[in-house]
Amino acid sequence: MTQRQGDVSVDIGNDGVAIVEVHRAPNNFFDFQLIQDIATVYEGLDEDPACRAIVLCSEGKHFCAGANFGGGDGQARSDGVNRATGGDLYGEAVRLIESKTPVVAAVQGAAVGGGLGLACSADFRVGCSETRMTANFAQLGFHHGFGLTITLPPIVGQQKALDLLYTGRRLNGEESHAIGLLDRFVDLEKVRDEAHAYAAEIASSAPLAVRSIRETMRQGIGDRYRLATARERREQDRLQKTQDFQEGIKASAERRKPEFQGR
Repeated sequence: MTQRQGDVSVDIGNDGVAIVEVHRAPNNFFDFQLIQDIATVYEGLDEDPACRAIVLCSEGKHFCAGANFGGGDGQARSDGVNRATGGDLYGEAVRLIESKTPVVAAVQGAAVGGGLGLACSADFRVGCSETRMTANFAQLGFHHGFGLTITLPPIVGQQKALDLLYTGRRLNGEESHAIGLLDRFVDLEKVRDEAHAYAAEIASSAPLAVRSIRETMRQGIGDRYRLATARERREQDRLQKTQDFQEGIKASAERRKPEFQGR
C-alpha cells in the first residue's frame, strides 16, 4: 500500500524494495521540507523488516534540478537558495546519510547542485544519456553544499571532485558514467526498472549482513558530514553577501555566462 509523507510517496514491494518517489514534477526542486520528508521516510523504512533496499526516484522530467532560483516572472531570485536551505536543511541531510538501508537513486534528467548532493547521498546511481549532473555552485558565485565535500570524492576521486567543484561544468550521462558518478547506464525508459533490479539484487542478500557491511564501510560518515556541512553552510552564508553571487544568480536566470569580479 502506497503511503505519503508530504510530496514523497513510499511503496514497499514483495521483493523487499521500497520505492520512495518525489512528486514535484517536472523539476523536483528541493527545499528543507522535501529533505525532511525523505529523511522521515528513510527512518521509517529502517525500522520496517519488510524493507531491505530503497529506490529513490522522482516523478517528471528531472531527478532534482536543485534549488529554484527563478520566479514566475523570469527574474532572478537570489533568495532562492535561502528558501531552499532554510531551517536546518543540512541537519535533515545528516539524517539521510545516517539512514541504515541501502539506497539506489534513479537519476533521469537533471541532478543539479543540491540535486547532485541528493543523488550522491545514495549508495548507487542509475542514469541514461538524458542524465545531466553538475555541481554548479562556483558558477553561481557561492560554496557547494549538501555534504558534497564528503560524498563526492569517494565516488569520483579527489581530482575529479575538485574539477567538478571548481569549474561547475555539466556532465551528460555518458560522461557521468565514465567517471563513476553513475554506476549503471541504460536507456531513459529503463532507468527506474534498472534501479529497481539493482535494489532487488541487494535485497536478495542477507539483510543483517548487508546492514552490517554498510555500517562498516560508512563508519563515522555522520560525524564527518556534520562537520563538512557546518563549514559549507557558513561559507554559503558568507558568499551570498557578495556581488559575485548576485551576478551568478542573475546570469543563470538570463542564461548567459557570468562576469565575476571577485567581490
